[in-house]
Amino acid sequence: MGFEPSLETARALVDGQFPGWAGLPLVGVPSGGTDHTLYRLGQGLVVRFPRAASAVAQADKEWAWLPKLAPGLPLRIPAPVARGEAAEGYPLRWSVCPWVEGVDETQARFARPGEAAERLGAFVAALQGLDATGGPPPGQHNFGRGVPLAQRDVGARESIEALVGVLDAGVMLEVWEDALAAPVWDRAPVWLHGDLHPGNVVLTEGRLASVIDFGGLGVGDPACDVMAAWTLFEAPARARFRAAVGVDEACWRRGRGWALSFAAGALSYYMGRNPVLAGIARRTLERIVLETTAAS
Repeated sequence: MGFEPSLETARALVDGQFPGWAGLPLVGVPSGGTDHTLYRLGQGLVVRFPRAASAVAQADKEWAWLPKLAPGLPLRIPAPVARGEAAEGYPLRWSVCPWVEGVDETQARFARPGEAAERLGAFVAALQGLDATGGPPPGQHNFGRGVPLAQRDVGARESIEALVGVLDAGVMLEVWEDALAAPVWDRAPVWLHGDLHPGNVVLTEGRLASVIDFGGLGVGDPACDVMAAWTLFEAPARARFRAAVGVDEACWRRGRGWALSFAAGALSYYMGRNPVLAGIARRTLERIVLETTAAS
């Protein structure tokens, strides 16, 4: 069952629990995301209401960790500033976060993709360098982002099979098997955003300004965030992203596998349901297929 509070309910929740914000305008925000209903509050805040009980764990995790991580990162992240409780017939905890001015990359393109790739690569490297002690390991709370790729094998193969006739399944299977064959991550887990794709990066005047939506946050294999090389960038910028992150060949191969499994699963599931996420997934797979065929 989904929970999507109406504007009237959202207004009552904010006014009842945070009377200092009662005079601020509250306006719905269209979003291609699946886990939260968003309302902009005044000029500088956004209220995030989980649509399902499973998404509450994401909000709790962001509340616990983002304020600690934010000072060590080179891009702005929307660390929560307040947390609301169930009331007014809405049954879940909810949060208030800073509003990040701009548009996501599904609505606009980077003015200078190479610069954006370097900035995002520096962000990923900084995040991976922060102390991960006590960080949440991969699990249901973050869609399993950061697990060893072998744990995604069955699902990835099923998704590739579902895309026969849509894209080159043979090439996708080749890429997947190459990723599985890469040496595994055998060092301490590192911090991961877990969901780096065009819907979760914000541009201001064409320049990368912020990374948002940390529902996939956790600690695990750093290759997971390397998937951004294919979810966001074409070949020239992709190389600059790789250099900025500073990953070895094994991590790069696993990162391509992460991008493939994410995108194949998303495209096979969201075709006909969510055109924004389906479009992100298709472009990611097209980049992987083009890169692989060009190299052969």
